[in-house]
Amino acid sequence: MATYSVAVIVGSLRKQSFSLKIAHALAKLAPASLQLNIVTLNDLSFFNQDLEAAPPADWVKFRETIQSSDAVIFVSPEYNRSVSGVLKNAIDVGSRPYGKSSFLGKPTGIVVSSPGPIGGLGAALTLRQTLPGIVGPIMQQPEIYLNAVGDAFNEQGEIAKESIRPVLQAYIDAFAVWVDKLKK
Repeated sequence: MATYSVAVIVGSLRKQSFSLKIAHALAKLAPASLQLNIVTLNDLSFFNQDLEAAPPADWVKFRETIQSSDAVIFVSPEYNRSVSGVLKNAIDVGSRPYGKSSFLGKPTGIVVSSPGPIGGLGAALTLRQTLPGIVGPIMQQPEIYLNAVGDAFNEQGEIAKESIRPVLQAYIDAFAVWVDKLKK
């Protein structure tokens, strides 16, 4: 199996966000065929179509990061039954200019979480509605909705709730096989 670069886009700005901890856990659990590069959105300015002719340097850097990756995983919290504003902004920045989405053709994964009981289902549905047409194929199975993640990690960011380890492992292993199949 070849080695593939995966941009893991973290949809939260919080320093101790569950999404960031999940992204790091996926990176540690990833098979050798995947090189996960965690992409945070703290320095990504707001999308404004007026700036497309001369895009800001942070947009260019973000787009180049995505373009240089073989695949993308969105790791999102659920905010008010949807994705965070910063994640939607990143999708807008990365998918422009029209017809030249940096995500286009990239195998795409969606990982959502919530400290609540339904595990970010609203965020996943929002992404599944927003992403077609601007990304590549979206992995359909296994789906991953991590609920009750409030106590899933310790202060060092390591998995503390052992029941989520096999879920994350199964997901990243399936993603690796799926990306390899699509990229061959």
